[in-house]
Amino acid sequence: MAASEIVQIKQRFGIIGNAPGLHRAIDIAIQVAPTDLSVLITGESGVGKEYFPQIIHQNSRRKHGSYIAVNCGAIPEGTIDSELFGHEKGSFTGALSDRKGYFEVADGGTIFLDEVGELPLPTQARLLRVLESGEFIKVGSSKVQKTNVRIVAATNLNMEQAISDGRFREDLFYRLNSVPIQVPPLRERGDDIYLLFRKFAADFAEKYRMPAIYLTPDAQRMLVSYRFPGNIRQLKNITEQISIIEQNREISSDILRNYLPNYDMERLPAILGKGKEERTFGSEREILYQVLFDMRKEIHELKQLVHDIMSGNEPDLSKVNIFTNAEPVVQAPVTHVPTIQIKTPEPVEHIQYTEDYEVEQDPVFTLNDVEKDLIKKVLEKYKGKRRPAAKELNISERTLYRKIKEYGLEN
Repeated sequence: MAASEIVQIKQRFGIIGNAPGLHRAIDIAIQVAPTDLSVLITGESGVGKEYFPQIIHQNSRRKHGSYIAVNCGAIPEGTIDSELFGHEKGSFTGALSDRKGYFEVADGGTIFLDEVGELPLPTQARLLRVLESGEFIKVGSSKVQKTNVRIVAATNLNMEQAISDGRFREDLFYRLNSVPIQVPPLRERGDDIYLLFRKFAADFAEKYRMPAIYLTPDAQRMLVSYRFPGNIRQLKNITEQISIIEQNREISSDILRNYLPNYDMERLPAILGKGKEERTFGSEREILYQVLFDMRKEIHELKQLVHDIMSGNEPDLSKVNIFTNAEPVVQAPVTHVPTIQIKTPEPVEHIQYTEDYEVEQDPVFTLNDVEKDLIKKVLEKYKGKRRPAAKELNISERTLYRKIKEYGLEN
């Protein structure tokens, strides 16, 4: 596609940025739009996946038909089939009349299934039938109905892992993934971060009728270097907070740092020890896990060192990370060495050392243990309310519900 066409698409749908990965995603969306192929859009939460099904629909032969966006993670498992496929009167408690589902209403149009990875397995089977034959059956009915719907789906899950875990059907994945579109995370879009910040700052200045905020050069560098785990959604939220809270319109790096959660945590892997700078982390939670595990390992090594000293053995300092990873200390030349007399202390009778002394072993904590404890604490914080808890944990309510059952946290 010509660069001018991509520019037109970006202007039409309000997309900002010049990153090659973004242009590639737009290019694929335009190329596949005239067909009826299913499309699977992947990318982290908050990267703007919702723009691409609209680009596909508006540039397809179905643009005059219905366009329905469905958040699969926000619909309770017990009603998702009814929402998608409809139901007959009396088919379940509360079904007081017949109801058309989205696949019947959107006949001839496009359905966007956001968070498709959250669909229950029985619903996945129904969806597969629609994709293969265009047929569906309402809940409580035996009549087969036909629909002509183009499906565009999106997910932030690792679908290969979901398939391996038995949470998503492999055959459905390949049906949805006829054409894949990968939307890059914000941290991989370089200068787009600052372009988006300026756009959001201007929008909020107009909305709240105040001068727009702007960044000093050092603050600009800090903003672009931040990982933004929440992507564009997080950047927009941060820009709005600063616009409202800060009186001074010039934002320095010291001010900006207060609005970037765990900004310094991202640099911990580079200073925690030799070789750790080579690690890659998918999220701030992974960084925290790694820090905790490294600390526990080093504490155990220190215990072993103390045990060797108390047992009269020669300690091996090369095995202790805090010694082996320490920076060399440059000392000034010594011109006079004072004579020091060391008096050997008298042995203490009541302390006995035995050969079978064992260093206390710390309990092994798995990632599941840490995740369970984190979910428990967040639920306690919100007094068992799952919606705000799921929002803070950055997962869907259905995923939180499944985790609560898995870890036995119902009470």
